Amino acid sequence: MTRAWISAGTNVEPERNMRAAIDNLRQVFGELVLSPVYRTQAVGFEGDDFLNMVIGIDTDLPPDRLRGRLREIEKRLGRMRGEEKFSPRTIDLDLLTWGDLMDEAAGIPRDEILRYAFVLKPLVDVAPGEIYPGSQKTYRQLWDEHQGSDGLLRVVRLD
Repeated sequence: MTRAWISAGTNVEPERNMRAAIDNLRQVFGELVLSPVYRTQAVGFEGDDFLNMVIGIDTDLPPDRLRGRLREIEKRLGRMRGEEKFSPRTIDLDLLTWGDLMDEAAGIPRDEILRYAFVLKPLVDVAPGEIYPGSQKTYRQLWDEHQGSDGLLRVVRLD
């Protein structure tokens, strides 16, 4: 089994869709590691705030098949592929890491980890001592060096 980290984000009926994504992931993969959920402003476009979190799973699926399962869940929750990159989302499930695999062609690890506080901070919450693949730095060290502002991240509860 390999630990994979998945980012989840939504700004369309965000509380409902985030809960539904967690439920669907739990049905498919079993026990999950859940970061806190953060409310953040939309990035790259004017729109409603997003809810973002990171979810850890243990899987024996290779990355391409795992991505396929994530796309199935997105579709089940109303996600339409082909949307613009920066647009409202019912749910967005992105494979961030798959163990310590480094595969630039497959986008693993996903570069958003280093670019966006709403991806890196939840990873710090659940795996502060884990090493970012291909580096000698932990997620905590990367967060300490991050140029973004954590002031834009607000923890919210999904009740």
